[in-house]
Amino acid sequence: MPMPPSRMRITARMIMPRTITATTPTTTIITTSIATTTIITAIPMLMTTSEPPADGGGMEAGEAAALYRLMTFLSPAFPVGAFSYSSGIEWAVEAGDIADAASLSGWLASMLADGAGFCDAVFLAHAHRAAALGDTARLREISELAAAFVPSRERQLETSSQGRAFIDIARSAWPCDGLGEMIVACNGAIVYPVAVGLVSAAHGIRLDSTLHAFFHALTSNWISAGSRLIPLGQTDSQRVLAQLEPVVVATGHRALRAALDDLGSATFRADLAGMRHETQYTRLFRS
Repeated sequence: MPMPPSRMRITARMIMPRTITATTPTTTIITTSIATTTIITAIPMLMTTSEPPADGGGMEAGEAAALYRLMTFLSPAFPVGAFSYSSGIEWAVEAGDIADAASLSGWLASMLADGAGFCDAVFLAHAHRAAALGDTARLREISELAAAFVPSRERQLETSSQGRAFIDIARSAWPCDGLGEMIVACNGAIVYPVAVGLVSAAHGIRLDSTLHAFFHALTSNWISAGSRLIPLGQTDSQRVLAQLEPVVVATGHRALRAALDDLGSATFRADLAGMRHETQYTRLFRS
């Protein structure tokens, strides 16, 4: 294990090797080259798993549980079927709008900042706040608006089927008090961002953390679809994800401050791609 610089003393002199006596808890190591003998004296650190670090940086039990659940809920391994949807990217590749890493990055940046990404984030934030307050009437209004806001049949299928799967799995594997009542209050189909906001609030997961994890999962899935369709290698896919980081952060901050009246999309080509995909002759994805 590397030793902190503040606990290490290094001296180098033009001397010949000599015998060094070491006593506990100090460890002395001698390395010799032709002209230099380096003596490193270090005090070993005591490691423990039963107590938090001495600097107070340990995570409390509730925070650790919330982070564990958030990572689980928005992991690619959480079986909501996201891998089978491309949000119209498949048609955009067929039409030549997306042909490489650069065009994929530009397309997704627009979807995040000015299209479905921003709108979904606003719905998630408002659903989370309503659920955290126990405001079932408000939660129902948000859920109904979010379900009516999607622009195409396949997009409706995509978000509603993922929302239903997310709710079902969360209730079965991660039950918690009040979750069932909030689901009933929505009185109908719960789209994916509302489902994520509702469940994360019920489990006491912070809104800002939930929103950024949601964006990461959404963006990663879009890139995964693009990488299979263009195709892209793993390194290029990671470059696109890195390029979109500032867009994700900025859009997340906007969504946290946005009212429902701020909802709106300007990604007409992406919306048309979702509609055109319905009649595309050959398809790998469901949207």
